[in-house]
Amino acid sequence: MGIRRYYVPNSIIFITQVVHNRARLLSDPDTLELLRSILHQAKERYPFLMLGYVFLPDHLHLLIQPTEGATFSQIMHSFKPNFTKGYKRSRGITDSLRMWQPRFWDHVIRDEIDLERHLDYIHYNPVKHGWAKRPEDWVQSSFLAWKERGAYPDRWGWDVPEALERWGEKVGE
Repeated sequence: MGIRRYYVPNSIIFITQVVHNRARLLSDPDTLELLRSILHQAKERYPFLMLGYVFLPDHLHLLIQPTEGATFSQIMHSFKPNFTKGYKRSRGITDSLRMWQPRFWDHVIRDEIDLERHLDYIHYNPVKHGWAKRPEDWVQSSFLAWKERGAYPDRWGWDVPEALERWGEKVGE
């Protein structure tokens, strides 16, 4: 039985994509620049709003809202192979390369509380995995933009946020 994806028009989607074997390929600044560029290209072809993100060395989380009839599957099916091709080209790799785990994890955001929890999860993720001591220390994230908008108080995420502590490990990793 295959994976069943649910497409709800105008919905916000939380996505987790993991690098194959959790290799730390997304650590390199040039690779991150390529990742951003390929996401931008995917956005041009399949429009979406980027509401939140975090890029970690071995996985990424996105919080997107597809627009103009695009679906999150189209976005990911554009992003993943094009990133792999660009990565191989930039490294002079001619052999086959398995860059990503075969599937991505998705979750349709249900309401404001669900949106807030997933955004918090994204922004706390670098701390959770030990990549940063505080969310603001991890620049490959939308945290600082949200903090500037007033969504987060000073010192948010310096300890495990209460909402995430109660929530547990319910989101894709």
